[in-house]
Amino acid sequence: MPTAAIVATALVALLHLYILYLEMFLWTTPRGRKAFGLTPEFAAATRVLAANQGLYNGFLAAGLLWGLWLGPAGDPVKIFFLGCVIVAGLFGAATASRRILFIQALPGAIALALVLAG
Repeated sequence: MPTAAIVATALVALLHLYILYLEMFLWTTPRGRKAFGLTPEFAAATRVLAANQGLYNGFLAAGLLWGLWLGPAGDPVKIFFLGCVIVAGLFGAATASRRILFIQALPGAIALALVLAG
């Protein structure tokens, strides 16, 4: 697999670990609220839901890292999890914020294209 595909997949995994961190641990902090455009009241009321969502982002990252760890044999794993990232990004863009399309779906699509091209 070309180095670009490995780097892109690793960056998508790191992005999802960062999202996990924001949603699970920083949701009610000024940094977390700023990242998601939340009021303190809304952040407090949705803290448990955000932590749950963060856990799902962690599973996406874990799947991508597992695929990378498997090397070329992990291409089907990478393809599956990058597809999940793209679908989640498209759904998030349609239902929550159009920014998610560029923050989540686009990097996932680029990484997927690079994996498939390899």
